[in-house]
Amino acid sequence: MLALGLSFSTAVPGTADAITLMDLLRGGPGKVARDRGEMPPAGIVTSPSSGSLSADASDPEPLPRVSGPRYYTYKADATRAVDTSKFADGLAGVKFSATPEIAKALETYYGAGGKQLWVSEGALTDRANAAMAFLETVGASGLDPADYSVSAPAKDVTASISDTAAAPQADASTSASDAYQRALMQFELTLSAKVLAYVQDTNRGRVDPNRLSGYHDFKRKTVNLAPVLKLASLSPDVGAYLRSREPSSVEYQALKAELATLRAETDPAHVVSVPADLVLKPGNSSAELANVVKAIEHRASASFKTEHAAVISGYQQTTDYSPELVDLVKAFQSAQGLKADGVIGPATVRAMVGETNDARIAKVEVAMEQVRWLPADLGQRYVFINQPAFMAYYHNDGQEEFGMKVVVGSKANQTYFFQDEIQTVEFNPYWGVPQSIIVNEMLPKLRRDPSYLDRLGYEVQVGGRAVSSSSVNWYGSTNAISVRQPPSSDNALGDLKILFPNAHAIYMHDTPAKSFFNRDMRALSHGCIRLVDPRRMAAAVLGTSVDKVGEQIASGKNRAVQVPQKIPVYVSYFTAWPNKDGKIEYFNDVYDRDSYVQKAFAITTKARGSSV
Repeated sequence: MLALGLSFSTAVPGTADAITLMDLLRGGPGKVARDRGEMPPAGIVTSPSSGSLSADASDPEPLPRVSGPRYYTYKADATRAVDTSKFADGLAGVKFSATPEIAKALETYYGAGGKQLWVSEGALTDRANAAMAFLETVGASGLDPADYSVSAPAKDVTASISDTAAAPQADASTSASDAYQRALMQFELTLSAKVLAYVQDTNRGRVDPNRLSGYHDFKRKTVNLAPVLKLASLSPDVGAYLRSREPSSVEYQALKAELATLRAETDPAHVVSVPADLVLKPGNSSAELANVVKAIEHRASASFKTEHAAVISGYQQTTDYSPELVDLVKAFQSAQGLKADGVIGPATVRAMVGETNDARIAKVEVAMEQVRWLPADLGQRYVFINQPAFMAYYHNDGQEEFGMKVVVGSKANQTYFFQDEIQTVEFNPYWGVPQSIIVNEMLPKLRRDPSYLDRLGYEVQVGGRAVSSSSVNWYGSTNAISVRQPPSSDNALGDLKILFPNAHAIYMHDTPAKSFFNRDMRALSHGCIRLVDPRRMAAAVLGTSVDKVGEQIASGKNRAVQVPQKIPVYVSYFTAWPNKDGKIEYFNDVYDRDSYVQKAFAITTKARGSSV
């Protein structure tokens, strides 16, 4: 379920005031009124009559709201001046700025007597040319070459030469020579800084994910830049050295290969146009059906087209959504992993039409960036949840053993992007209702009917003491009030939950709402991950059988069992990701997060282009 939000805002028309956390800790915004005797005290109702309060137009206590995280305006890395006072070889005193990590690496190398790498005897070295040539190719790795671009200084040969003014001519020549020498020193530091930036970026990404939104939660990687320049000076092939710093995971390499394939596409495939908002049910008629058949023909595999050749060729001009076409569409939906119901809607149209090369390239570039936020090695055994795919995958011994459908947070209650470790499986769980749901969803009902939770069988506590919901003053602060749902067939968490303790109160769990898994778009929860087959996932992480898991559930007892070994779990967000066969699959950007990464790319490139 969704974690407690960061702030509480009132729903009073015409006011922008907010209920802060301190307000709640002090008893809520109605505390002054209660102190004056205008309202009953918060918490337990002191008389039966006060328990029947209902909201009306004169209600002095507006309904609060718990708000979730927000998206930010991205800010590029700050820079500082590099201390060049201890640099040798003409670099002392050169004015230069860089991000703190890169500035420190420059000071470490050149401040300890490190020799110039890129300039020798007044000219660029072969090593410099090789480094610049490599940095021009980083687009193949999903990076922007503009972030690492550096121009070689040119000698000033435009100074006029006068036969009658020898002294001024000599002064101009000396001045031009000094300027060129300063430009060479500036180039030396600039190219070193660009090399360091590349090594840092290719290991941890250009973008700090935590500056994108409150939904991103990563401990940003620390890249050891101290030895980079020394190793670059010792390498016989600086390009090969820099290339070796790139991620080597199979997922990253699959994305890189896909990017190369997409960029090599010089003859764009014929695109069949089908309206994105088209909705057709069996028995309908539409002039678009001819395009639907053509789109299926264009997008389907060779084996599919062979199997359904008769229908594809025989219904090229039809306008009636006949049973034969319904079967064709159902087969196509099944092949695409969609619900095979024969209803042509947005998800089926997207599968038929596909995306443009440019759109796919953008998704792959974002995915390659996001891979760099994760560990270089995901591990031999882990759970990988991809929110845009609405899927969870269990990996063991470095291989995907199975995948299953999931339901993730709605756009209003988004699931976070983070990593953690699975520690516990709880059978027949209680559901501790988050404050966000108590305040945003239950409180309006409780103000109309204080016995609402009693009738549903929920347990209520005020200050740790069990009470009935009808005895609680729901016009006061909810800070000391806890609500939980006991284990039952109707419990929101179903038979079990799989815990990986985190600050966002997100976990995997069962659900009684099984019908949600029949939908193609499954961003429907309050933020937690609902599993279509929780018993199989629980058995996998516990290292036991599904039957044993069933026995625990059948006991009816609430019991938490620790997993034998903590298992990494990646609650991720990739709109492009390789399947177990290495083929890149594409998904809708359900939360529109890719656009924030792309904006951060542009801001980063602009900041780097304007830095000294």
